[in-house]
Amino acid sequence: MKSMTGFGRAEASNGNLTLVVEMKSVNNRFRDVQVRLPREYNVLEPRAQNLLRESVHRGRVDVMVRRSSSEGASRIVPDLALVDQYRKAVAEVANRLQVDAIAPLDFILAQPGVLMTADADPDALAEWDLLETALLAAAEDLDRMRSTEGEALRIDLERHLTEALRLHAEIASHAEGIAERLRARLEERLLRLLADRLDPNRLTQEAAVLADKADIAEELSRFNSHCDQFAEALNAAEPVGRRLDFLLQEMNREVNTIGSKAAEHAVSTRVVDLKTTLERLREQAQNVE
Repeated sequence: MKSMTGFGRAEASNGNLTLVVEMKSVNNRFRDVQVRLPREYNVLEPRAQNLLRESVHRGRVDVMVRRSSSEGASRIVPDLALVDQYRKAVAEVANRLQVDAIAPLDFILAQPGVLMTADADPDALAEWDLLETALLAAAEDLDRMRSTEGEALRIDLERHLTEALRLHAEIASHAEGIAERLRARLEERLLRLLADRLDPNRLTQEAAVLADKADIAEELSRFNSHCDQFAEALNAAEPVGRRLDFLLQEMNREVNTIGSKAAEHAVSTRVVDLKTTLERLREQAQNVE
């Protein structure tokens, strides 16, 4: 079991180039991977997205990549066409004055526009291997943290599940003999009202109707089955977040039905406690991948 929350970081370098990748994941019903790359790597975004989708099944993951190069972000380039123009201009002036002259190199280099700075555009495709290494390492780091958080979640979910089963057992225990108790209470009330006019057959029919309405055996059985499946899912290797969500919905459905049928205070009070426990389970299960 893994949590959907975590953080991962990795760094990869080939001497001249260093890439730093940071990943942060949070809860989300679906898989949502957002990658922020340097401008130079825009062409690599689809590759990065596909690579990371293989390691994330559920949750929102924000990925940030930083690039630093020891070669610098710009380079100096000469405008050779302008150099030729300055050289020809000096030669024309010398010819007009009928003197021998050659334009000095330092004079030409000092002229405006001869030397320019230009952004160094890296070969993004050539740097993909390094980026892939950094992304995979950061994803592994994130996965380790999500696994650690997931183990803590599993322990907490098991604790709440144990409490839910305890309350389930108490409700089942108090529900035993409910038909007989309902019949006795109904007979007592009718005797107070009707005295010697009480019809035993009518009493039996009414008691049977009340007992049927208050029977929660099926709901208790289904709830117990859902708990067994929930416990199995907690130890599964594959992502189980959606399965846990579904099982909790079904468990809540059974508990609501039990609550609507509850004919005795001992049952109804434990139904309230069980609903509270299921809500704690739901809150924690929302963090599971």
